[in-house]
Amino acid sequence: MTAPAAAALLGAAAGLGLVLACCGLRGTTGPGRRWPLLAARIRAGASLPRTAGALLAAGIVAVSTRWPAGTVLAALAAWYLPPMLGPDRDHARTTERIEAIATWTESLRDTLAAAAGLEQAILATAPAAPGPIREPVATVTAAIRGGQPLPQALRALAAGIADPVADLVTAALVLAAEQQARDLGQLLSSLAASARDQAAMRRRIAASRARVRTAARIIITVTVALTAGLFAFSRAFLSPYSSAAGQLMLLAIGACFAAAFWWLGKIARPGPGTRVLTGPGTVTARGRPEGARS
Repeated sequence: MTAPAAAALLGAAAGLGLVLACCGLRGTTGPGRRWPLLAARIRAGASLPRTAGALLAAGIVAVSTRWPAGTVLAALAAWYLPPMLGPDRDHARTTERIEAIATWTESLRDTLAAAAGLEQAILATAPAAPGPIREPVATVTAAIRGGQPLPQALRALAAGIADPVADLVTAALVLAAEQQARDLGQLLSSLAASARDQAAMRRRIAASRARVRTAARIIITVTVALTAGLFAFSRAFLSPYSSAAGQLMLLAIGACFAAAFWWLGKIARPGPGTRVLTGPGTVTARGRPEGARS
């Protein structure tokens, strides 16, 4: 086996090890949902400009250096770094989704106050559901019209929105559907107010972390610019990385920088909340985990 082939094989093994380590640190959501969730994330992030940028960066480094490790690191950098350098779109989407949940909850409350049943209220408010949650609500209404039991359809709604605030609202609706709760309107009012408070809190957190995000962008930009400058103007300084041992060292250095950049991104962005209605531990109206024996 030639030295470049061995370096490429070792680089692929190191990359797989890093991916598995990150998956272990992040945790999983159950064996039945790992691969569908991963596929959904890949589809959500696989935009054409992002893919083209990663392929272009990998091609430039491969042609100019013939380093397998450098090619892999360049592709990963071109794939993951642009979202970190740009605006925090995930936070904006999360905040809009929480406000949409609050608006739809208030609409449900007002419709229920007009002496409508819960199922009729969901069907009536679905066409006017806010944009961020319109598709999951429409899917659930189609399931209800198709004869699916209401509690099961509501749990599917929680899975479709995939938000902790939606889990709380859905849990209240499930309890009302299974036990005929009397004070559902008051409970929905409290949940809607709590959702709006949480959206406002996330805005305050994002404003307080603006300085941290700016510092992270400066650090990442300077590091990438310095690396590109070395490739362009000081190739002799990087010549030791041409050997197989140098490729392994380059992978180790790239892993250290990747861990540092990941940590900067984690500090600069608030993490998602803990969901309630997820996996086999979903709580039913009787207070036992779903599927538990009596």
